[in-house]
Amino acid sequence: MVSDEQIQQWADEAEAGYDVRELKRRGRGRPGRGAEPMQVVAVRLTAEEVAALDEVAEREHLSRSEAIRRALADFAA
Repeated sequence: MVSDEQIQQWADEAEAGYDVRELKRRGRGRPGRGAEPMQVVAVRLTAEEVAALDEVAEREHLSRSEAIRRALADFAA
């Protein structure tokens, strides 16, 4: 829940104005991974494959997507 204090702080900040250059610099959404647009590819995996993938990702401190990308890079090398 948002407190009255937090709402007042946001209102004060808005009334003081925002640095437009800072807002534009931060951008929106996920940061890009390269110069080219990325493509989403759907892949069907069994429950056992997903469990194995998640195990590797957790052990290596990676997201599921990053673990898949690394596996593909190793495969293609």
